[in-house]
Amino acid sequence: MSGDISLPIIIGAGIIDSINPCAIGVLVFLLAYLLERTKKPITLLIHGLVYVTAVFITYFLAGLILLPVIDKLGEVSTFFYVLLGGIVIIFGLLEIKDFFWYGKGPSLSIFPAAAERIKIYSEKISDSLFATFGLGVFVALVELPCTGAVYLAILSLMTLSGVEVGNVVLLIIYNIIFVLPLVFILFAMYFGVSAEKFESWRKENRGWMRLFIGLVLVGMGLWMIFYRVG
Repeated sequence: MSGDISLPIIIGAGIIDSINPCAIGVLVFLLAYLLERTKKPITLLIHGLVYVTAVFITYFLAGLILLPVIDKLGEVSTFFYVLLGGIVIIFGLLEIKDFFWYGKGPSLSIFPAAAERIKIYSEKISDSLFATFGLGVFVALVELPCTGAVYLAILSLMTLSGVEVGNVVLLIIYNIIFVLPLVFILFAMYFGVSAEKFESWRKENRGWMRLFIGLVLVGMGLWMIFYRVG
C-alpha cells in the first residue's frame, strides 16, 4: 500500500473538513454580531476577509510546524503512527456518534470556556482590524479540538512519504479549500442572506456533516495503521 498522498485526497479531505459545523458556527456568530453593531455591509466584508485570512494563516503555520514534528516522531517509532491512527479513528467514531446521538456523551467541540472568550473578544473588535485578525488566530487555535482531527490525519499521511516541498504546496491547497465555505458565507451575508438562515441550515445539517467527517477520519486512521504495520 502506497504512503504517497495525492491531490485528489487533499481536495476531498479539505472539502470534508471545510463543512465542519464548528468553523461555520463561529463565523456566522461573528458576522451577525458585526452586522448588528455596524449596520454597514462593507464593514462586515472587510472584517470578515481579515478574519478568514487569519484563520488560513494560523492553520497553515500550524501545519508547517507539525509536519516535521510528526515526521521525526514517526521515524523514532512505528508505534507513534499506529497511536495517531488509533486517535484519529476514535475522533471519527465520536463524530459518527453525534449523527445518531448529538449532544449526548463526549463530542469534538470548542471548550465552553473558549467559546465564552470568543464572545468576549468579539465585543471588543469595534473598528480594529488588528482585533479581528487576533480573533481569527484565537478562534483557529481553540477550534482545533473540533476541527483539527482531519488536519492531523492529513499531516500524518503526508509524512508517510517524507516531508517534501510538494507537501507544503498540498498544505496550501488544503487550507484554501478549508476556508472557501467561510468566504462563501461571508459574501452571501454581504449580499443580504441572513445569519439566521445560515445558522438554521447549520443546525439542520450538522449531524450529516459530522457523519461525513467521521467516516473520513475512520478511513484515514485505518490507512495510517495498515500502511505502517503492513
